[in-house]
Amino acid sequence: MAEKTTYSEVELEEFKQIILAKINSAQEDLRILRAATANDSDNGTEDTSPSFKAFEEGSTTLSKEENIKLAERQAKFIRNLNNALIRIENKTYGICRVTSKLISKERLKLVPHATLSIEAKKAQ
Repeated sequence: MAEKTTYSEVELEEFKQIILAKINSAQEDLRILRAATANDSDNGTEDTSPSFKAFEEGSTTLSKEENIKLAERQAKFIRNLNNALIRIENKTYGICRVTSKLISKERLKLVPHATLSIEAKKAQ
């Protein structure tokens, strides 16, 4: 029996639904992160000592930087998921770009934007 080289239409549709759900969730998370980053409201430290205000502002800056990093990662994750949708449309989804073998269904369900099989990933 020949080894399977692509996923069926039904399987691709199943993966597409998983990816669309992840995109919706990721976009909501990104919206929240961006809102937190854009929040320039004052924390009400005018009536506290200047040293406390400096600590507070430093903490706010650090928090914003972390949120920006998280937002960048989330945006990259969404791009990767959208690229996976393109591969589904092109019927190349689930094919390892190194070994040209099918990536296991289990891996794709956990990491639907994966482009490498476990075998190829370990070899990296």
